[in-house]
Amino acid sequence: MQKSNMPLPARRTLYSLFLIVLMAALAACSSLRLAYNNGDTLLYWWIDGYVDLTSEQKSVVKEDIDKLFHWHRKTQLNDYAQILQTAQRQLAAGATQADLQTDFDDIKTRTEALLLKATPQLAELARSLQPDQIATLERKFAANNADFRKKNMRGDREAQQRFRYKKSMEQFELWFGNFSSEQEAAIRQASDARPLNNEIWLDERTRRQNNILAAVRKVQSEKLSQEATETLIRGLIKDGFQRLETSERKAFFDSYEAANLQLVLTVIKLATPAQKAHAQRRMQGWIDDFRTLAADQR
Repeated sequence: MQKSNMPLPARRTLYSLFLIVLMAALAACSSLRLAYNNGDTLLYWWIDGYVDLTSEQKSVVKEDIDKLFHWHRKTQLNDYAQILQTAQRQLAAGATQADLQTDFDDIKTRTEALLLKATPQLAELARSLQPDQIATLERKFAANNADFRKKNMRGDREAQQRFRYKKSMEQFELWFGNFSSEQEAAIRQASDARPLNNEIWLDERTRRQNNILAAVRKVQSEKLSQEATETLIRGLIKDGFQRLETSERKAFFDSYEAANLQLVLTVIKLATPAQKAHAQRRMQGWIDDFRTLAADQR
C-alpha cells in the first residue's frame, strides 16, 4: 500500500475518531489513569485490526497516536471532568427525563460535529485505501455482525431480553454498586419495556457498513478528487444522524430512545442514598483522574 501523504496534524485529527471507541472502553475500567496511559497501544491495535497496517504505515500511525494523546490530554480531558460534574449535580438534585434527553442530544451533537470536522482527513484516508484494505474492512464488518448475532439474537424473545438486561446491569452496577432483588426486578421490568427488534438493529448496522464500503470503492474506482470525496463522506455522516429522524423506522427509533431514557431514570429513582453516594464517588474518581491526566502533558 502507498504511504499516506496526509500531514501529521490531519492524520492526528483522523485518529481522534477512533479514540471515541477507546474512551468508551476506558469508562468501564477501575483504574482510568492506568488504562488511559496504555491507551495508545490499545488504539494502535484497534486501528490495525480494521485495516491491517503495513510495516511502513505502522511507524506513522504510532507517531500520530502519540501526538493525538498529547493533544487529547491538553484539550479534551478537562471538558470530560466538567461533563461529569454536571452529572453529579443532576444526580444530587434528582435528574429528570428532560435532563437525560438534553444530555443525550448534546452527545449526538458533539459526535456529529467531530465527524464533520474530520471530513477532510476521512477523505484523505478513503483516497489512500487499497483494494486489499477495503477487503479487510469488509471481513471485519462481517465478523462484527456475526458476533452481534451470536450475542444479541440467540434464543427466543425471553433470552434476548435477558441478555440485554444483563448488559445494562453491568453498566448500572459500575455506577451504583450492587442492587437488591427488589430493585433488580423493577429494573428488569423497565428494561423489558423497551422495544425489542434486533433484526432492525442488525439491518441498520449492515446498511451503514454497506454504504461505507460502497463509498470507498467508488472513491477508488472513479479516482474521485479530494473535494468530491469530502462531499461523499459528508453525506454519509449526515445520513447516519438524520436517518433517526427521517427513516421509515422513526417510530421505532423514537420509542426505543424514550424507553432507554426511562430505564436510566428508573434506576436513578430506585437508587438508595448509599448507591447514589457510590455513583458520586465513582464520578469524582474519574474527575480527579481526568484532571491528573490533563496536567500530565507528556
